[in-house]
Amino acid sequence: ERAIELDPGYALAHCGVADCCSFLYQYFDASDTNLSKADSASRRALDLAPHLAEAHASRGLAVSLTGRFDEAKQEFEEALRLNPKSFEAAYFYARACSAQGKWEEAAMWYERATAVNPEDFAALMLLGFVYGDLGRTDDQTRANRRAYDAARKHLELNPDNPRALYMGAAALVQLGERDKALDWVRRAEAMEPDDPSVLYNVACGYAMLGMKDEGVRALTKAIDNGFGHWKWIEHDTTLDELRDTPGFAALLARKQG
Repeated sequence: ERAIELDPGYALAHCGVADCCSFLYQYFDASDTNLSKADSASRRALDLAPHLAEAHASRGLAVSLTGRFDEAKQEFEEALRLNPKSFEAAYFYARACSAQGKWEEAAMWYERATAVNPEDFAALMLLGFVYGDLGRTDDQTRANRRAYDAARKHLELNPDNPRALYMGAAALVQLGERDKALDWVRRAEAMEPDDPSVLYNVACGYAMLGMKDEGVRALTKAIDNGFGHWKWIEHDTTLDELRDTPGFAALLARKQG
């Protein structure tokens, strides 16, 4: 916003505002205010620089959160046409496909994202899950090993990053290292016990470990603290262990109400 004050025509700053508001909406505060600001800032970026890949990627992310996936698809594909090496466009596109349960397409775009940035542990971990949903077990194992290695290396330099812990934990569960995975999940939760994004992913970790009560508790707290990306919750297979619990049903009833 300070950059925009200095130069109202600086499209990348408008992209930055749009992305911040999209992330706030997804992970911290699912309010109409954040969604509206993501929409307006991404639209402004595109008006200023229609040939900028970042503007199309930001626009695609913003509109995908409203459920306008056909429009989002057009924006992501234009971003990738303009810059085939755009990590953000491929990663956001993959997440939008996952939010719709379109696993084949999600795999394709996560593969593109991880080819551009092979050290991104989040994209690698999510790719592993998609491979699992597709029954590609060998590919799933390879992706999870890469995700764990990337998270471990990141933590050597940034030991206070809960995201590396919970993403790495998810990969560890898939690799059969349950004790280590549980340790990483608990460390992430202890590090940021009130952060809705951390709590959501901690809930996924507990669910994958079969710890249903802990999973529902963490997910409930995440939603209470602002997490409200229901499209993701509906299609996130890491939460499947929780779906038959009364606590999860109560959360869905709150959403419907």
